[in-house]
Amino acid sequence: MMQASISLLVGSTNPVKIAAAREAFGAVFKDCEILCRGMSSPSGVADQPMTREDTRLGAINRARFCESQGGADYFIAMEGGVDCFEDGPATFAYVAIVHQGRLSVGRSAQLPLPPRVYHALQQGQELGHVMDALFNTVNVKHAGGAIGLLTANAATRGSSYTQALILALAPMLHPELYELSTC
Repeated sequence: MMQASISLLVGSTNPVKIAAAREAFGAVFKDCEILCRGMSSPSGVADQPMTREDTRLGAINRARFCESQGGADYFIAMEGGVDCFEDGPATFAYVAIVHQGRLSVGRSAQLPLPPRVYHALQQGQELGHVMDALFNTVNVKHAGGAIGLLTANAATRGSSYTQALILALAPMLHPELYELSTC
């Protein structure tokens, strides 16, 4: 029998993001019923963020917007982006979780991108559309995403979000250990 419920408000209507939030919180709070809903929320950045900074900001903006709407225990956002790193272009996501005014930010693993995909993104296209054209799929961003396509579904967009959310929950599970966070 479930002991309690936890309500989540996700800053997206994308079913992959909503399912990832539900799965992550269900894995951490095993004895709780997870009530999860999504809503459209503004990122304040480009539809296809092209830097780590913009991707992070987009996730935080979406989570804070959800927080401003109220009505949940946790406010969650996931923002996918791309950047060019030391080893080449890659896609990744930032996640943001707000609980009782406290913000925790995390980042997913990164997936190397083929140069021609990155070039198309530099020309203003969105990753989901580029991958749909390349792999002859339809709306892959509401399925396994570029991660699923490029890893033969060994990993997916959803699994990447789920892991990042679980890790970002650590400071909220043990706030006394994270009070004086310095680098």
